Amino acid sequence: MNYTLLNDFSQIDANEWNNLLKESIQDTPFLRYEYQNTWWQHKGGGEWKDAKLILVTARENDQLIGIAPLFIAEYENEPALLLNGSIEISDYLDVIVKKDDHAKFISGLLDFLASELTGAGEPRPYDWKKIDWYNLPDDSPTLLVLKEEANKRNWNHHEEVYRPTPRIALNGSFEDYLSRIEKKQRHEIRRKMRRANESELNVKFVLVGQDADIEKEINTFFELMIQDPNKAEFLHPTMRQQMTDVLHEAYKNNYLWLGFLEIDGVKTAASLNFDYENKLWGYNSGVSRNHMDLSPGWVLLAHTIQWCCDNGRYEFDFMRGDEDYKYRFGGVNRFVMRVKVSK
Repeated sequence: MNYTLLNDFSQIDANEWNNLLKESIQDTPFLRYEYQNTWWQHKGGGEWKDAKLILVTARENDQLIGIAPLFIAEYENEPALLLNGSIEISDYLDVIVKKDDHAKFISGLLDFLASELTGAGEPRPYDWKKIDWYNLPDDSPTLLVLKEEANKRNWNHHEEVYRPTPRIALNGSFEDYLSRIEKKQRHEIRRKMRRANESELNVKFVLVGQDADIEKEINTFFELMIQDPNKAEFLHPTMRQQMTDVLHEAYKNNYLWLGFLEIDGVKTAASLNFDYENKLWGYNSGVSRNHMDLSPGWVLLAHTIQWCCDNGRYEFDFMRGDEDYKYRFGGVNRFVMRVKVSK
């Protein structure tokens, strides 16, 4: 494999990137070219101010074999190589490579990163002390290969669980889903949906279509999101612009899923997801403080899961976080990991 260090996303073709991703060990919305590029333009909504892009590609006979989208930044008092997208707003990250090429790609990548010179013979513009990769799915082959390569090189290796990522397996009707969750919760979901349906306020589930005024719909979502004080603090102007650009890219590429619960003609709750690879990835939500007696957040989540069942989605992924409601709706834990490797 011939490894190349790129310093800008414009140096690689978006279609070539996304076509490789389709055959990669992980195919998630957070690894698509448009997401990765947008994240880098805003440095994660300002999370990384002094980072440098370390975008490494590997080719064989001019064919793209692997991509390691990385950046270098001062982290925990030393320069570290992190996966582009780290840490807070990209729930699943990894390298991009086919399974059969994966082990060879990682081994060559570590050799490439550890070497002191570029292909042109000039000193590298960075001097990293550790690899610190967050949000690797717990079933990623990268976990084992990094451990084996670290042991082979007598490098330090540490792996830990970073966050739970609860998921609901869906393989039937909405009633089938309800039958598999805890009895008390099943009755509670049915009761709240029935109460909303019978309300004289005309409660309605609305899914944003491809002909929508998406800018208006995104802004409505944000206004609901910031009803939560913690989310309002998170959604500072730089982060809001970051998320706006990400959502526009997802909409343009046909995997943005944005649903609302309307009560008395007013959008009162919002569910923001990615509809990607036949599953729904639950990214964020917002709820007005009005009409809380109708439990708009819970009713909308129930409608969202019902939509998944009606449209053949095999899973609803709550993604990172251990909030209680995720388990009450039947979420079963998986995890994302953090791996540190140092020379």
